[in-house]
Amino acid sequence: MDLAISTTERKGGTVVTVGGEIDVYTAPLLRDALDQQITAGRVRLVVDLDAVDFLDSTGLGVLVGRLKLVRNQSGTLAIVCTKERILKVFRITGLDKVFTILDSVDEAVTVATEA
Repeated sequence: MDLAISTTERKGGTVVTVGGEIDVYTAPLLRDALDQQITAGRVRLVVDLDAVDFLDSTGLGVLVGRLKLVRNQSGTLAIVCTKERILKVFRITGLDKVFTILDSVDEAVTVATEA
């Protein structure tokens, strides 16, 4: 399956909406998309994973790496996810304690821009 990525600006934050499967083959596409935003100075990021069907350790690695990058620039990276299957991956790895994971894009944008 392919990976679909789109980006929109909302209330001072950047929402990166991801759909499909994030695995060893598609994770570089996500990394490149997030790196583009960070390089452009957009460090108040929301990554919407609600349309993601699969997330492996490679995808988690990309998210952790980008979180470190934005934090080094006093930015934030919030995750939107309501799918139990994907949330379980964050819980099993303990990354639910590292990332701010919220139920809605609106809530995540508010958190990302007020932090």
